[in-house]
Amino acid sequence: MATAARAHVLFTAVRTADGHTRDLLVSDGLIAAHDPAGLPDGCPTVDAAGVLALPSPVDAHIHVDKTTWGQEWLSREPTASLRDLIEADVRARSRFTASVEERAGALMDQAIAHGTRAMRAHADVAPVHGLAGVQGVRAAADARKDLLDVQIVAFPQVGLVCEPGTTELVEEAMSAGADVIGGLDPIGYDGDMEGQLDFLFGLAGRTGAPIDIHLHDRGVTGIRQVTEVARRTVEAGMQGRVTLSHAFAVSELTGDELARTAALLADSGVSLVTCAGGGGPAMPTARLTASGVLVAAGSDGVRDAWTPFGDGSMITRAHLLAYRTGARTDAQLAACYEVVARGGADLLGLPASRLEVGDPADFVLLAAGSLPEAVVDRPVPAAVVRGGRVIARDGRLI
Repeated sequence: MATAARAHVLFTAVRTADGHTRDLLVSDGLIAAHDPAGLPDGCPTVDAAGVLALPSPVDAHIHVDKTTWGQEWLSREPTASLRDLIEADVRARSRFTASVEERAGALMDQAIAHGTRAMRAHADVAPVHGLAGVQGVRAAADARKDLLDVQIVAFPQVGLVCEPGTTELVEEAMSAGADVIGGLDPIGYDGDMEGQLDFLFGLAGRTGAPIDIHLHDRGVTGIRQVTEVARRTVEAGMQGRVTLSHAFAVSELTGDELARTAALLADSGVSLVTCAGGGGPAMPTARLTASGVLVAAGSDGVRDAWTPFGDGSMITRAHLLAYRTGARTDAQLAACYEVVARGGADLLGLPASRLEVGDPADFVLLAAGSLPEAVVDRPVPAAVVRGGRVIARDGRLI
């Protein structure tokens, strides 16, 4: 694993997204200067050879506790509903022989080697699982603390108020390694919007933790929940600390209705996370961000009982977001990368990594002619830099 960042290191011939090639001096993990006139004594150098440098992306929604990454192939059951998927997941995981820590760690290593700087990891909390998910993900994250920042969501995948014993476990999880309080379809799955939101906002008030709610419900039912979450966020003074993941009901909106909902989300400081998956309308990220809504992106499930797809690379996810939203122009393609880099960093409360003086020296070096080309070609990073230290090359940890 990585050690602390070197006091000084010079990256030469770095090409930035604006087309300039410059030298970057890193001191104590931060960008200290562009094209410095002089160097500290004994300063080592890393030759970037003129390849493109981009801010390291952030995975704002991933389920590392469910993954089979590094394990034998898992054949998935046919399913027809969200409840079917959840029940199939429980059955599949009862047969896993590798621990949560082992499987989560393997996927984290894959993500790190492909440039991921940080992730918000949802770990299932339920009587059938206990706190094993939170504990295993926390152990894997702690073992990689020099390589990756991890926020853990205590996620009630099998229901919160409808599943006896889960609320108590979620409260325990906040003392057992979780950082964020999770929710799931207050109406569509739990069947009790008031009860679930009372619990979530009550626990957030007692602990100071943020909230992140999976919202799959669509149509009028979904928008009703978006509206109520926004109202409660303002009432609780939690602007900037509440997230709706997936929010498929928002993705279905157009015209004036989309404009009104975007204004509601922006005014209440409720953020959105999309995973740009198939099977439904794509989240209109450009319209939302233009209205002031914070939007980030994530991998969701990766090689788990829900899906055979995913590779843990947020560069790949930027490509998928661009494809799903019909991005064509350079500005549209670049905006998709902004969602996975700047949007994710803002959601997780991390300092921006823009390769500007004073920013964290967290970036990827890519064999691509430009940022839009990188989004389309999704190259494996030639190097991943964290705090000024090269921690991976060509998709492999050093």
